[in-house]
Amino acid sequence: MFDLSQLRVPLVQAPMAGGPGSVGLAVAVSRAGGLGTLAAGYKTPARLAEEIAGVRAGTGAPFGVNVFVPQDVPHPDTVASYRAELAAEAARRSVTLPEPDRGDTDFWDEKIALLTEDPVPVVSFTFGAPPAEVAGALRRAGSRVVVTVTTVAEAAQAEARGADALCVQGPEAGGHRGTFDPYAEPDPMPLAELLPAVAARTRLPLIAAGGLATGADIAAALTAGATAAQLGTAYLRTPEAGTHPAYREALTRPEFAATVVTRAFSGRCARGLRNRFIEDHDASAPAAYPLVNQLTKPLRAAAAAAGDPHGLSLWAGVHHRGTRAVPAGELTAELWAEASAAL
Repeated sequence: MFDLSQLRVPLVQAPMAGGPGSVGLAVAVSRAGGLGTLAAGYKTPARLAEEIAGVRAGTGAPFGVNVFVPQDVPHPDTVASYRAELAAEAARRSVTLPEPDRGDTDFWDEKIALLTEDPVPVVSFTFGAPPAEVAGALRRAGSRVVVTVTTVAEAAQAEARGADALCVQGPEAGGHRGTFDPYAEPDPMPLAELLPAVAARTRLPLIAAGGLATGADIAAALTAGATAAQLGTAYLRTPEAGTHPAYREALTRPEFAATVVTRAFSGRCARGLRNRFIEDHDASAPAAYPLVNQLTKPLRAAAAAAGDPHGLSLWAGVHHRGTRAVPAGELTAELWAEASAAL
């Protein structure tokens, strides 16, 4: 069975659901000695199966698949006023807002069945720890189980449910925070403090995540007790990433200098570049994932079609200005060379 310590390059590519993550990116990172990761989030089981096959066709190296853990979905009434507020956006972009679907589990049962019947080296989870029976089934199938945690308490819960390793995610991370409680405000403890705090409470291997952008950042995380470092934002401008052109350009434009944490696009706290949509709607967005995500999906699709970054969820970490438009394999090798020199 795969173990993180077996990686030639202890770098994990963050899954980045919703577009930036891709088969090509996962293949490139795994080929370079790191751990490429596919995002199962927002995909049908059939699409996920196709992508798993694509990675296997591209490399024999280990890779992972990341799955969103479903939670209790709020009643549609909690988003009614927000839906009314977004009506003007919908009219401007000539789209229809959907009715919230409380039955949305992101195909949880089907994806778990797929991954137990056709196992991959690593299955990671975000938004909570899977039930112990799910972790056990995946482990028996031959997969290592990794759970994203944002506090010491979440780390303890994940370990109790059978996690083989923990991805310790600090608040500097781009995209959604993996907080177990979707209604809670994420813990502000920086990764530099959170990582050693978790390391002091568990013997499980740790993957450090959140704002890591340079070799020095990676070296610091490894020195602090991590077995590997996870990077997502750093790969957004690589040619293999599925990042939308307007999103790529925004990462370098002066007007998008700041990142903020918002619920405006999905109803869950996520860090991204401040744009007009966030400025207009952050204050009124309810804690109602995935219902808010459903509402804004057609708006984001219309913005993408128009090449308008002010209507996109431009998820990015605090050091997004350091992104480079170089091949992912080359970037992985360069970052590890820099980290090795700093260790």
